Amino acid sequence: MRLSKVTFRYRRREPLIIRSADARLSPGDVIELTGVNGAGKSTLLRLLAGLARPTTGTISGRPPVVGFAPDRFPVGQPFTVTAYLRHMSRVRGGARWEPWAERLTMGHLLTVPLGELSKGSAHKVGLAQALMADPGLLILDEPFAGLDADTREVLPSIAAEVAAGGGIVIASDHQGGLRALPAVRHWSVVDGHLKEGTAVEPTAEVADRAPAVAAVPQVTVAVTLPVGELQPFLARMRGEGYQAREIEETG
Repeated sequence: MRLSKVTFRYRRREPLIIRSADARLSPGDVIELTGVNGAGKSTLLRLLAGLARPTTGTISGRPPVVGFAPDRFPVGQPFTVTAYLRHMSRVRGGARWEPWAERLTMGHLLTVPLGELSKGSAHKVGLAQALMADPGLLILDEPFAGLDADTREVLPSIAAEVAAGGGIVIASDHQGGLRALPAVRHWSVVDGHLKEGTAVEPTAEVADRAPAVAAVPQVTVAVTLPVGELQPFLARMRGEGYQAREIEETG
């Protein structure tokens, strides 16, 4: 898999979020991706997963099966955990989710509606759907955030197994949960530039100035729609990476 001169911006005339990224990935690679908030890590992961297209440049050689576990799992969907995983299994051609539910200790969550899950529990559901189809490319956005101790302990071994089977694992991770794996490669995003080298914590100077350089201008939009369309609309917006919530009217 190769990135060649990849750039990305959300809209014309807005600042580049990713700038001329070049990289090559091989079967068995495990990548730890770091960078300050707003540097473009999640954007890069979505480009790698094929959920967004580069503004310029190319990404070639992407494995046919991609598993993607987002930082914020879209819980605003009208499913229980079991119904959602069964739905995703059908989408994935009958992939088996049950072994992953067991391995991620999700048995007590199976009858719970997605909207009632804690962040950590929702993250487990996201991991299960990402892993169920034996991905050749596994992309994890902050995979350790909110997880219980047992799941945090087992996740590195799962990543190692995917890599041992010839898959590529890329994880945006501030907690260094995969750092102990042998031959893990370290990427960082600094001012939109993809760099490879030793994993280090960003300096205070970089942390202070990066958001001003790389942050995307934000705007708040109010949308009025029928009550019955609210939850599907919120789920769709969250799934596309937007911050979306219901505002209760007063007065």
